[in-house]
Amino acid sequence: MEQRVLIVDDNEVNIEILEQLLRDKYGLDVARSGEECLEKLRSFNPDLVLLDVMMPGIDGYETCRRIKESPYGSFTQVIMVSGRGTAQERLRGYEHGADDFVVKPFDHDELLAKIRVQFRMREVLAQLWRANAQIQAFNAELDRLVKLRTREVIATRDIAVFALAKLAESRDPETGDHLERMREYCRILGEQLRMEGPYVDVVDKAFVDDLYRSSPLHDIGKVGIPDGVLLKPGRLTEDEFEIMKQHTEIGAAALEQAASTSDSGGFLRMAIDICRHHHERFDGNGYPHGLAGQEIPLPARIVTVADVFDALTSHRVYKRAIEPPLARQMIEEQSGRQFDPAIVAAMQARFDDFLQVIKEKGRPPWEPKAEAVLAAAAELR
Repeated sequence: MEQRVLIVDDNEVNIEILEQLLRDKYGLDVARSGEECLEKLRSFNPDLVLLDVMMPGIDGYETCRRIKESPYGSFTQVIMVSGRGTAQERLRGYEHGADDFVVKPFDHDELLAKIRVQFRMREVLAQLWRANAQIQAFNAELDRLVKLRTREVIATRDIAVFALAKLAESRDPETGDHLERMREYCRILGEQLRMEGPYVDVVDKAFVDDLYRSSPLHDIGKVGIPDGVLLKPGRLTEDEFEIMKQHTEIGAAALEQAASTSDSGGFLRMAIDICRHHHERFDGNGYPHGLAGQEIPLPARIVTVADVFDALTSHRVYKRAIEPPLARQMIEEQSGRQFDPAIVAAMQARFDDFLQVIKEKGRPPWEPKAEAVLAAAAELR
């Protein structure tokens, strides 16, 4: 491709000299003022500008500055030409962006050599730009592959975790789609708490994502509970209830052992907190440690509401499902006692979304209200 030189000078003699010197080697165009030079940057698109300093209108220094600040500046070399060659004049030219400085009258061979140097420099810059573009393209592709592989790893982990939780749940054939519904309730509550309420500074997208992934593990400790207790078709005795309580510590201990050999970070720590504390009560009368209020980890407080709501609206070996509005009312009555009031408020704000989850997972035959209240009361122990 032909290299292009723009001659900028208001002196016709100087223009003729430069044209005779350069016309056999380069594509040429002429501008007779700084303003015309700036216009021809777009139309002629020169590779190099031979720019006279003293011109009418804007002088060579200002013209050079505008060239370098324009979108074409990074691709255009500028050699300033002046009848004065003091150190001050040269420094001023370089300060305005000039790539070289020539003093008139100039030696023709020296000028040609300087032009060749500038074109070599421009080619080196072009190679750097191309290399940088290739590096950026490579980095973009690498970033895409890393994100793709990360999503695949996370998806594989989530599938494995959920399969493990389902395996534990499979011991109780009446829980149905409990895990699917429960983690959706947790996601809905997390999203609402992220938007408003006292926990907006705590709940972010990562928190909601981890909550969604870890909440299905809340009852994994039930794998260590005997069938006679876990599947008993009726209310547990006090001794049986003490055995049932152990599922919180069994699950947390198993996850702690897994966390000690994993770098899953917050995901497993959240799952451990949920396992251990999702049966704590806001008033301090829960188990296993009798924590109260803000002592209870926030993920566990969220899971408590979601878990109880799904238990109330689902069949169990010892009871039938109750209607969602009644389950909501029962939870509201326990706000500040069993449940964190802020999380109950989040459920109230997003109750239509709770109903949508139930609709998508299938509507059980609700138990008549009078019988249901007594049967479901055990869920609020």
